[in-house]
Amino acid sequence: MLLGGAFSLACGGGDGGGPNPVATSISVTPAGPLTLASGTTQQLGATVLDQDGKPVSGAAVTWQSSVATVAAVSGTGNLSTALVGTTAITAHSGTIASNAVQVTVTPGVATQLVATAGNAQTGKVVPGSRTDIAKSGVGVAVGKGKPKPDISSVDALKKTLLAAKSVGYSTGPSGVYVVTMFQKMGIADAIKSKLKQTPTGVFVGSIIASGEAEIGFQQVSELTHFPGIDYVGPLPAELQLITVFSAGIQAGAKETDAAKALVSFITAPAAGAVFKKHALDPG
Repeated sequence: MLLGGAFSLACGGGDGGGPNPVATSISVTPAGPLTLASGTTQQLGATVLDQDGKPVSGAAVTWQSSVATVAAVSGTGNLSTALVGTTAITAHSGTIASNAVQVTVTPGVATQLVATAGNAQTGKVVPGSRTDIAKSGVGVAVGKGKPKPDISSVDALKKTLLAAKSVGYSTGPSGVYVVTMFQKMGIADAIKSKLKQTPTGVFVGSIIASGEAEIGFQQVSELTHFPGIDYVGPLPAELQLITVFSAGIQAGAKETDAAKALVSFITAPAAGAVFKKHALDPG
C-alpha cells in the first residue's frame, strides 16, 4: 500500500497544471486620447496579458514615443511633455505592442512653443522665431534575424520590393511619401497588392515584428530601436526625404524668454547627443 501511494504521487496525483501563460496583448492605462499642457507629466501603466486575458507576472515592458521632442516617456511609463504637437505612446513586451495612446500637447504657461515640420505653415508662430531642432530621413527595416536586403541603390531597392511578399508603410508623412516614391520608381502597380498600411498611431515596426510585413518603411528614428526588427538602412540618396522638425514661439505667448530658453536648451550640443541616440540629426 505504501509503495502504491508513492507511485500515485510520483505519477502526478493532485493538482494538474494548465498551459504556461503566453503574452498576447498589453493594456495601457489611461488608454487615451490624452490632452496635456506643455511642461507637465502623466504616469502611464501597462499590464501584459496572456491568452486568457490574465496578467502575466514579471513580464518586462518598454515604452516608446513616436515624437520624443513633443513628449518623452521613461522606462517606468512616466510621460513628460515638452513641445506643442502630437505623439503616439506605445508599450512593448518582446514582439508585442499595445494600442497607441494618442497624446496632444497644448501650450503651457511658461513655454508656449509650437513644434512642427519645418515647412508647415501654422499662422500662429512669431515671424523669425523658427529654430530647426532635428532632422529625420526615411529608413527600411525587416524582421529580427531576417536577411537584410540590398537597398544600396534605386535599382537594388526596386528589385528588393518586387521580390518582397509584403511591404509595410505608415499613415504618417513617411507613408504618404513612399507611396509617391513607388510611383516614381515605376513599381506602384506591381506591388499594390502586397502593401500593408498601419492604422493611425501604429508603428510600422509592429507589423514587421509580427511578420505581417516582410519589409517596411518609416522614419529612421522610429525603426532603429523598435523591438523585434532589424534596421537595414536609409533610403538611397536619390530617393531620400528629409523631414526637418522646428520650434517657434507661439503668437501671443506671455513667457517668451522662457520659451527661448527652452529652445536654446534643446538645441545645445548636449541635447544633440540625445537626438543622435534616437537616430535624429540635430537641426
